[in-house]
Amino acid sequence: MKIDIILCGVGGMGALSSAAIISKAALDMGWYMKQAETHGMSQRGGDVQSHLRLSDQPINSDLIPEGQCDIILSVEPMEALRYLPFLNKKTGWVITNSTPFVNIPNYPDYAAIEAEIKKIPNHILFDADAVAKEANNPKGTNMVVLGAASKYLGIDIEKLEDAVRSNFGKKGESIVNANIAALRAGRAVADK
Repeated sequence: MKIDIILCGVGGMGALSSAAIISKAALDMGWYMKQAETHGMSQRGGDVQSHLRLSDQPINSDLIPEGQCDIILSVEPMEALRYLPFLNKKTGWVITNSTPFVNIPNYPDYAAIEAEIKKIPNHILFDADAVAKEANNPKGTNMVVLGAASKYLGIDIEKLEDAVRSNFGKKGESIVNANIAALRAGRAVADK
């Protein structure tokens, strides 16, 4: 079992929290894990990405080679496109929020972004912001996207929920429950 994931987005949107949750769940299952993060200008709304490699066998490198990524998990659609060269073109999945975070004056036309994502045979492009609001967690977009990706991670949803509890436990039960609700709402999108 091996799965290579690139998690990406804009600083403050929770991509790195999602990486931490997946990592914890995988380690709790006895898997090996390697991770490399790039924060860029994340505190100023810049891009953030993490290479996350999981396996039941030892992993040599923490970087995913081009063309080998199994899942691009993105909380922002343009950021998903940035990492397409890494995607395995035959079997890889792009799972992304459709709501753009327009933080630059020359942000590309959304219709062009959507058209590029729809060219990928395995994709889930959906309004994760709206799903998060419906789940009464408007700040939980990253958990919604993670929930949609959970179907393809090879990790039991219960392990992901346990990792959410561990990651957010210090913030209180209501925050934990809100994030688990968002995770489950995202999973429901993937199950449709």
